[in-house]
Amino acid sequence: MRDHDEFFDEIPDGPSRSQERREALAVLDLAHRLVELSEAQLAHVPLDDDLHAEVLRTRRVTQQIARKRQIQFLAKQLRRNADALPAIRAALDHDRDLARREAAGLHRIEAWRERLIADGDTALGDLLAEHPTADRQRLRQLARQARVERLENRPPHALRELFRALREIIGNDATP
Repeated sequence: MRDHDEFFDEIPDGPSRSQERREALAVLDLAHRLVELSEAQLAHVPLDDDLHAEVLRTRRVTQQIARKRQIQFLAKQLRRNADALPAIRAALDHDRDLARREAAGLHRIEAWRERLIADGDTALGDLLAEHPTADRQRLRQLARQARVERLENRPPHALRELFRALREIIGNDATP
């Protein structure tokens, strides 16, 4: 029988199999995210020509099982270029943060629009306190028209126009 110390001498110093599996699954998730990007978004990701071509090749595969295998192959190619992974992740995270900020800005504009329709002049006064250059008369008119459109179940023309006007006013604060 072997000595207890001999057993511990044979344990490798590298990452455990569980850690390697977690890292491989993270790269597979990264491959899925790359395939789902639009062409414009993919252009901002720092990929070498071979990886870019592999992402485009993976997109063209439409059958479910074949696509799964192709994404796994893309993940394998990504793991081979492990030095490029941090830059790719950083670019994807930046795009995700940008999208979150844009969505938050749009939600803020929608909230102002709903406040203007529901509260009328009190909400308009609060908006003008934050943005004194806004056109009071135009905003009041659009809010009233939007309220009437909702009550009469008419198409939301003034509602959309009010959103556009608020996006012009708040737009500099709402979008980065």
